[in-house]
Amino acid sequence: MFNWVGLVQVLIIAIMMWMFYRSFIQNTQSEKLVRGLLGLAGLWVLSFVLSWMRLDLLASFLHYTALFLSLSLIVVFQPELRKFMALLGNIEGWRRVLKRGGLKTKDTKSLDAIVSAVEYMSAKHTGALIVFPSTLDESAIDKKGVAIDAKISSELLLTIFFNKTPLHDGAVIIENQRIAYAGGILPLSQNNLNWKYGTRHRAALGLSEVSRAVVLVVSEESGDISIAEKGKFTKYDDMKKLRAKLEKVLLK
Repeated sequence: MFNWVGLVQVLIIAIMMWMFYRSFIQNTQSEKLVRGLLGLAGLWVLSFVLSWMRLDLLASFLHYTALFLSLSLIVVFQPELRKFMALLGNIEGWRRVLKRGGLKTKDTKSLDAIVSAVEYMSAKHTGALIVFPSTLDESAIDKKGVAIDAKISSELLLTIFFNKTPLHDGAVIIENQRIAYAGGILPLSQNNLNWKYGTRHRAALGLSEVSRAVVLVVSEESGDISIAEKGKFTKYDDMKKLRAKLEKVLLK
């Protein structure tokens, strides 16, 4: 008998799962793990259907295949599984599930300070790495570094990335309209990158591959400004376009 209450409950659960997928899983390395789990679930369902159809031999084959692949997932998707479990266990991130880790309001002064500092560092070939994390992205960061918790200013950013300071090689992490951490250590990309990309670029790309974070990089060698997002680099030669990009990402 058709049950409207049951249908509504299924729809609510489906919507919640879709929102979770879009917010935290899509375009991250954990997406591969989720797809693998969905594939296994499909095999399980198909094995039961075949068993109901009295195709016992084929049903048993799919059943044990799914069981074997379930064990294999632990090995094959070990990095993704670790990130996924860290995401689920991040209590502080869940408290901020409806918030963003970047600039949540129309704080154009902070944005201007970032753009001004980046432009200066580009001209002086000063290497820089600035992370604008999304919700729960901190679970993908290896080490946040030294807590700063200071108002964003060009002068502070230039001081942190000055090549004689202890924190200049790490990443600055922007959270809640402030410079939250400096000297952060990011996961390195395992992809084969062009020889011109060093550790700073590999770290930026690595975080963008396993999270929804946007990472800005200034090359120490060339002074080029790039943004790593969703596992890809985009170079910015025009400061107006760079500001527009950061405004789109941070001030929406």
